[in-house]
Amino acid sequence: MSRLSRSRGRRTRAARSSPGGWPPPAWEQRFRAPEVEVPEWATDAPDRACVVATVEGRPQAHSWEASTGRLVAATDRPAGTTDATIDPAGRWLWWFADTDGDEWGSWRRQPFGSPPGWSAETPLPLPPAYQAGLHLARDGTGVVGRTDPDAGTTIHQVFLDGFSATPAPVLLYAGDHDAEAAALSDDGNLLVVGHGERGDPRHPALRVLSADTGATVAALDDGPGRGLWALDFPPLPGDSRLLVLHERTGTPRAAVWDVLSGAWRELALDVDGEVADATWYPSGDAVLLAVDHRARTRLHRHDLRTGRSTLVGPADGTVDGATARPDGDVWYSWSSAAEPPSVRTTRTGAVLLAPVGPRPRLSVGVRDVDVPGPDGEVHALLRLPATGTGPHPVVVDVHGGPADHRTDSFSPTLAAWVDHGFAVLSVNFRGSTGYGTRWRDAIEGDVGRAELADIAAVHGGLVAEGTLDPRRSVLAGASWGGYLTLLGLGTQPERWALGLADVPVADYVAAYEDELATLQSVDRALLGGSPEEVPEAYAAASPITYVGAVRAPVLLLAGLNDPRCPLRQVQRYESALRERGGVVELYQYGGGHGSHVAAEQVQQMRVQLDFVTRHLPT
Repeated sequence: MSRLSRSRGRRTRAARSSPGGWPPPAWEQRFRAPEVEVPEWATDAPDRACVVATVEGRPQAHSWEASTGRLVAATDRPAGTTDATIDPAGRWLWWFADTDGDEWGSWRRQPFGSPPGWSAETPLPLPPAYQAGLHLARDGTGVVGRTDPDAGTTIHQVFLDGFSATPAPVLLYAGDHDAEAAALSDDGNLLVVGHGERGDPRHPALRVLSADTGATVAALDDGPGRGLWALDFPPLPGDSRLLVLHERTGTPRAAVWDVLSGAWRELALDVDGEVADATWYPSGDAVLLAVDHRARTRLHRHDLRTGRSTLVGPADGTVDGATARPDGDVWYSWSSAAEPPSVRTTRTGAVLLAPVGPRPRLSVGVRDVDVPGPDGEVHALLRLPATGTGPHPVVVDVHGGPADHRTDSFSPTLAAWVDHGFAVLSVNFRGSTGYGTRWRDAIEGDVGRAELADIAAVHGGLVAEGTLDPRRSVLAGASWGGYLTLLGLGTQPERWALGLADVPVADYVAAYEDELATLQSVDRALLGGSPEEVPEAYAAASPITYVGAVRAPVLLLAGLNDPRCPLRQVQRYESALRERGGVVELYQYGGGHGSHVAAEQVQQMRVQLDFVTRHLPT
């Protein structure tokens, strides 16, 4: 499900080590360990798949043959390649090329199995832009969504046999609001656009267009406060059934909508939690559902013939990505707080695809924590160091999004803090997904304050029971988590000893001026308008407003090419805090909204824990 967020699914990071030395410490080994994502297989050539896996500490697109295990890198880009796919015939690998993480670029393709730098590597015949969806059909056509600050959102039909030749791309959709190419039917005839034409991209509506004419075939809008997300059509010719996520019951659920007949079928579940994602089994008679509940994601197979759902895969930990195969098997990626991720098959439970290189070291598991908050029970995850007794120094780990949540899954960052003797507290505050629509939307009109009140409630409860040390409490987060970190330092100055704010929103007005247009629309939905329309709301929500109250030393980290939390507004906060006599350091790096390069992640970890070592009370 596509939910707009400042975060990009990037792992947070922080740890320390002296440069050099061999073997490297466990925390560094975890970050340098090779990684591999769930393969995306070709519909008509299921032995062929596209895989994103690390090469020398950078994610790159690969071709992979399931039968032979042959894995061939297709890209060799300095900042890595994170977005890639394969066409239905299995002939072409597609990947998105931006510049140093700025997210502005074009889709390219090259033959399956070809190495980096292939001479036939070809860009789409459209100008560079930010991504807004790519879908490829069996008939040799596709649709490409693009967002441009000057042109708004456009979606074009492209003809892939000729590619850069004729016919030219055909414009199917254009608008000055947030939108995306959300789904394309197997035969390429039906395009689903997810849009925020009502001015609320947090609760989008759907429009179905004819890919031949661009005319509207159907539309679905559940109204204010209720979002709809298109997931996918079945991989069957002429099938007009669309998987949809909706919020009609207050808990995100899945349904099948026939966009031509209008028929609607709920996919009933008798388990707690909200449906976070769904995909078709290739036969079209079953759906694979990913269900979030209490910070764990599990898989359920829903049989459309019987209406029954059964658990598939593990019952503990968290599944992060899964795909259903023609033979009924499911490939999935699984991890827990203690155990690093692996790509497995439900048929045998064995590892399906293992990266080349040493496995990262294990870490500790999590303890579930439930504390009464201002607006209901707050759920959190607590990691404790293996030795020592409380009260422990603590890193309060603030997730990004805000439409996201922390799970019982492996994190090299959080494991590194535990290695260094810290407890780690991850709070799924109001604004988080996984706990129902009301919980997620409770921050609207109270941005920043609601989240911090929940964090304070959990932190205070664990301090009171003697688990956490209030004098050695570090507030740390990236993206929206970085924003809440800075806001917390200014509005709860007595609570925090240090702040680590990674790619944060620091000056909300300046951030709005420089950020992606899609995020501007999210900010308008959260705060009730633009800075010109509701200046008091932006002032109340902006960390720079409270910079004079900050007591704790602050470390800022920022990417030079970040389009989500741009550099200028971080520099403005640094200057404002320094002018008021605050202790502040700014680490800048060549990259965008975080880095996917292991060496840079390690360096940033050293910077963060060096800062903590110098400034945290003993």
